[in-house]
Amino acid sequence: MRIRRSTTGIVLAVSAALVLAGCTKKNDDASTSAATTPAATTAESADASAPPASESAAGSESSAPASGEKFKVAFVPKLQGIPYFEAMNTGGQAAAEELGNIEWLYQGPVQADAAAQADIVRSFIQQGVDALIVAPNDPDSMAPLLQQAADAGIKVATSDTDAPNSVREVFVNQATAQGIGEGLTDALLDAMGGKGKYAIVSCGETAENLNSWIKVQQEYTASEYPDAEIVDVVYAGEDQAKATQMATDLMNAHPDLTGLVGECTSSAPGVAQAVRDADKIGTVFTVGLGTPQSMKDYLEDGSSSASILWDVEQLGYLTAWAGLQLAQGNAFEATNDVSEKLPAVEYTEADKMLLLGPALAITKENVDDFDY
Repeated sequence: MRIRRSTTGIVLAVSAALVLAGCTKKNDDASTSAATTPAATTAESADASAPPASESAAGSESSAPASGEKFKVAFVPKLQGIPYFEAMNTGGQAAAEELGNIEWLYQGPVQADAAAQADIVRSFIQQGVDALIVAPNDPDSMAPLLQQAADAGIKVATSDTDAPNSVREVFVNQATAQGIGEGLTDALLDAMGGKGKYAIVSCGETAENLNSWIKVQQEYTASEYPDAEIVDVVYAGEDQAKATQMATDLMNAHPDLTGLVGECTSSAPGVAQAVRDADKIGTVFTVGLGTPQSMKDYLEDGSSSASILWDVEQLGYLTAWAGLQLAQGNAFEATNDVSEKLPAVEYTEADKMLLLGPALAITKENVDDFDY
């Protein structure tokens, strides 16, 4: 599936500040093993429904293999099987097909668990992949594993979620914390009339990106919306049903609550479902970071006002491309012509960060411009 960029979507301005990314759950069970995870998928084994390759070339001529050589680029998401990371996988598969010299490997835990993810990372290290890219559930516990990979001669990076205190060579960042945090706040407070009480249902307590977005929301609400107040922040992990229950509990605990934020792709539909179940559409407003098709029904009936996201498939494409550059020893330029859809990806040396671009506001008017 490929995203058709909306010409009507609202593009949110984003700053150049570093976002410390993560969409994860705290390690609840250190005994979870990689045996509970699905087998890795490769671009070659992807089913026939994968999107066709673009006719445009990506990257520079230097990325062409000298003699049919393929570089093994492994991506370990926080959680396999949810629409968000499957869309990233689709983008990575598209990059592998278009560029021709990537063997794209994709495997993640079936629960957002740091121990299970660590086992998968160790497996890829043992396989001797050329580049290893991780969206860590727990950035601090992932750092030693990234060091282990680097010591084994593997190029290491992070994508979607950062491990800032690690040896990762680049962070493929979806958008800035400032842009996402302000976008969520503006979208919700616009629906709430600029005032009132709201709560945040987040996912993993250790998630670097979620925590950085929440910090922006707290500061931005206090400075720009003096008549608004965040009354609570709770954590549902990557569990939509738990997010719905927590949102319900928040509405019961705060009868004057008029807003809810779902801070990740599982809690965004979760909080909207809670408002629908409570028959409070038009009384309690919600926004969140949800994939378009998972939010479509909620956007259409008004239980969600907007979803703030980015082009997830292109994030996957950029991730695969970045892994290839690392594997080949190519330096990133200040501005990188990655593909026809990503002609000017910025790289900041100080942060060692590739920035996908600005976030998008997905509403009922443009939700059908996205097919995942």
